Amino acid sequence: MPTESQLQAKRPVSASLAGPYGHPFHPILVTVPIGAWVTSLVFDIASHVVHRPGFLTQGSEWLIAVGVIGALLAAMVGFLDLFAIPAGTPAFRTALVHMTLNLLVTAAFAVNFLWRYSTYTDGGSVGLGRLLLSALSVAALGVSGFLGGKLAYRYGVRVADENTQAEGYTPGRSARDTRSAV
Repeated sequence: MPTESQLQAKRPVSASLAGPYGHPFHPILVTVPIGAWVTSLVFDIASHVVHRPGFLTQGSEWLIAVGVIGALLAAMVGFLDLFAIPAGTPAFRTALVHMTLNLLVTAAFAVNFLWRYSTYTDGGSVGLGRLLLSALSVAALGVSGFLGGKLAYRYGVRVADENTQAEGYTPGRSARDTRSAV
């Protein structure tokens, strides 16, 4: 039987802003910065392999910008999810570390964008410092993603309770029956 604290962490603070019960928006939104930043790192590395790397260098720069914007949107919704977790719990402490890492990674990529934007003129490959900053930022993003997975899959933050989940494993239920139960 879930405790009151567990039930509180599963319910959205605001369903219209954070997503309805069992369908949080934060995991959907984080795919934008993760995809953009990982792809920007691939472009950075590839810029050292191709003959004319300018398109990769410029593409990486704009992917970083898209990632920063996406991260800010994901963070706004993530804050709402954080407010649902009772303070003083292991889940709350994990969420604080997850949030802090994400904010640091976002700041690092914002700095990386400004660093690139202020100096991009020659169409050459990405400088080693910028590439290293991206690589370290993506590594920190991976650690943060691990913690986000721990919040959802170990602590069940914003995940439907087991009784609701069991509906999906009841033989003979139609999709319409399942939707009406939510």
